[in-house]
Amino acid sequence: MQTKLKTNNDVNPFQIFMLILSLHVVVSSLLQLVFTLSSNVTEILTSVDNIICLFFFTDFIIRFYQAESKLKFMKWGWIDLLSSIPMVEQLQFIRMIRIARILRAIQHIRSSKLVLKMIFEHRFKATFSLVSAISFVLVTFGAVGILLLEQGQIGSNINNGVDALWWSFVTITTVGYGDYYPVTTGGRIIAALLMTAGVGLFGTFTGFISSWFVDGGKESKIEQTSNVNTLHTEVMALKQDIAELKMLLRQQPPTSEPKQDR
Repeated sequence: MQTKLKTNNDVNPFQIFMLILSLHVVVSSLLQLVFTLSSNVTEILTSVDNIICLFFFTDFIIRFYQAESKLKFMKWGWIDLLSSIPMVEQLQFIRMIRIARILRAIQHIRSSKLVLKMIFEHRFKATFSLVSAISFVLVTFGAVGILLLEQGQIGSNINNGVDALWWSFVTITTVGYGDYYPVTTGGRIIAALLMTAGVGLFGTFTGFISSWFVDGGKESKIEQTSNVNTLHTEVMALKQDIAELKMLLRQQPPTSEPKQDR
């Protein structure tokens, strides 16, 4: 029973967020390895990578603190620690960091079945994690896409990584200040896709908030009911074991008492 509870605690909505970030980092690393990217695109990926490193390091600290055996945790935990180091060009072991991040993603994928189960059991919290992670990924690659299409074009005002990230963020949040805007057909297509995704994602997020207040403790009650049912099953199994032990004791022949000397 303790093992089951421990496993359920290890897989939580935050792990969904970390799983998507891990996959994002792997894709980003592959892009930098396979393609020769411009300095502005590299600036976007590096800035986002630094933010992700903060999440990785926070995740490592939390799980290291909660681990019962620190040495046992570090059997795989060293990957998480190494993955939280930013991709600085001056570091000589940058390839090792990339490999560690790929291993981290594989490690998360191994628990994907538990993650899917947790999504159905905690759909409200899982929705928040999914919306946050997907928005994070869309902002990053939306910025890369718009920069590749707009940079150097006549009349374009999106010409560096910072401007592209800012434009991507305000577009997906459907704020749209209008200080930066695409002038190419491809850029406008990306803008339309980001706005559509933003409406869907944040509409889902709004529904999540509404359901959270309306349904209140419904999710916790379901979880409590599940725990009670599990406990009841284990108690019944224990009663059956006790009954079998009693039957075995009754089948044992009575032991003869030793004769006492008078």
